[in-house]
Amino acid sequence: MRNISDVIEEYLKGILDENRHQAIEIKRSELAEKFDCVPSQINYVIKTRFTVEKGYIVESKRGGGGYIRIRRIKHRKESEMIEEVMGLIHSHVSQSKAVDVLERLVDYEIITDRESKLMASVIDRDVLAFSLPLRDEIRARMMTAMLFTLKYKC
Repeated sequence: MRNISDVIEEYLKGILDENRHQAIEIKRSELAEKFDCVPSQINYVIKTRFTVEKGYIVESKRGGGGYIRIRRIKHRKESEMIEEVMGLIHSHVSQSKAVDVLERLVDYEIITDRESKLMASVIDRDVLAFSLPLRDEIRARMMTAMLFTLKYKC
């Protein structure tokens, strides 16, 4: 059985897919009421499922007329998107952020699900059995090398 966070994420992504401008504005309280949950559940979904690493920009305004605006990042070319993702990695990257990047590449059909699983397997914390921060440094180097190859082989 799916949890409420998955249902809310699917709902918001469905609205984004239907919107030709690839942006939506929602009211946290209205969405919480629709899904019969607390507003903090909406915050959690947006904070964890709509990140830059996953290809979204989130803006919010608090108060009576407040809203949350979610925009899907658009790129003209695959290489531009890969370049942006490479910029997010820097010299360290956690496993969860690296996996978010891989999910984004799958969503944009730059890599297949199988390729994503292969890449994820080599950057897993159990494979990179080093202590932090060395593990995140090595993961960042590996991700950058794989993305560099993708960028120039596209």
